Amino acid sequence: MKILMLTPYLPYPLLSGGQIRTYNLLKKLAKEHEITLFPLIKEESERQYIPELEKYCAKVKVFKRSQKPFTLKNIYKTLISTYPFLVVRNHVPEIIGAVREELANDNYDLIHAETFYMMPHLPKTNVPIILVEQTIEYLGYESYAKKAPFFIKPLLQVDINKIKKWERHFWRSAQKLIVMSQADKDYIANEIGDENKIEVVANGVDSEWFNKKRRKPPEKPTVLSVGTFNWLPNIEAVKFLVNRVWPLLKQQVKDVQLWIVGNAPTQEILNFQKKDSGIKVTGNIPDIRDAFKSAHVVAAPVFSGKGTRYKILEAMAAGTPVVATSIAVEGLGVEDGKHVILADTAALMSDKIARLLDSPEERSLLSRRAKKFVTQQYDWKYISSKLDEVYQEFS
Repeated sequence: MKILMLTPYLPYPLLSGGQIRTYNLLKKLAKEHEITLFPLIKEESERQYIPELEKYCAKVKVFKRSQKPFTLKNIYKTLISTYPFLVVRNHVPEIIGAVREELANDNYDLIHAETFYMMPHLPKTNVPIILVEQTIEYLGYESYAKKAPFFIKPLLQVDINKIKKWERHFWRSAQKLIVMSQADKDYIANEIGDENKIEVVANGVDSEWFNKKRRKPPEKPTVLSVGTFNWLPNIEAVKFLVNRVWPLLKQQVKDVQLWIVGNAPTQEILNFQKKDSGIKVTGNIPDIRDAFKSAHVVAAPVFSGKGTRYKILEAMAAGTPVVATSIAVEGLGVEDGKHVILADTAALMSDKIARLLDSPEERSLLSRRAKKFVTQQYDWKYISSKLDEVYQEFS
């Protein structure tokens, strides 16, 4: 099939969950389909990565959005637009003409749009559209708004209402909607009253790639936190871990270390290591396996948002035991005590981490079960075949 794919990022290098997902799916799907990729970039330097994507795409044409989100231009446009800030900051008008021209010059079987905020770039067309929602955006922003200062809440609520309006609109207008979990499907089906157009194509993991590096845990007991900080629930999670869990854990485990890894850490997060010598913060890491393989336990205290669960899947594939909140593993089908350890309060999370750090045998057992689970259920070979099945509905 001939497919036009639009993404709000260049799917390489692999710095975020979205990039990981799209890149791995492109690698698998390129064997069966001819894909033209229209991604957004923020910096001209990103063009150096186009050749890596051209290995799997028939054509790659990039479009530049504003480098920084909170520009006066973007804020002004949002104030006078019916679109929310999330759409405005990712909107590049020239894409509409480029898509129209591409569709006129070639016979495309399908348009694949990653995230609802790429949908405004599509002109009216008879070509079927698949919308992939990696997360339900307005739920994440609603959670953030609840904790925001009172004088900001009214402005945030106006924008959240816009997100909700347009997200629901594009859920209904796409011919097919792909979500990351059964929980996401159930939620959206309830919102739009139609579950038949929704398919679950979960995120995956390259099990073989993670197996190529051996574990090298340090001498001191080390807890790892992983997640890109462009996503609000990850910032919320790290703050909870540092402010609520970490003080308790230091009392329970001698010489314990906390390693925070993630793309685009905020200044507040970077400052954690200045205030506590037991904390280390790393931004971009060339090989994420080096983080997972160099930690004893991964902590994932996520309390909001739906969608991607990469940190959990990758930790399991790397053989690093996971202590997480129920929301962090929602929809994955894992069992508490068998594949991961669940803890929904700071005290319980500290206790569970401390117990794992004190028991190499329990860590080893949890690791083996988790690796087997993700290999059988979440390897990219399996996930890409499910997406291909959706594509074939339109062939």
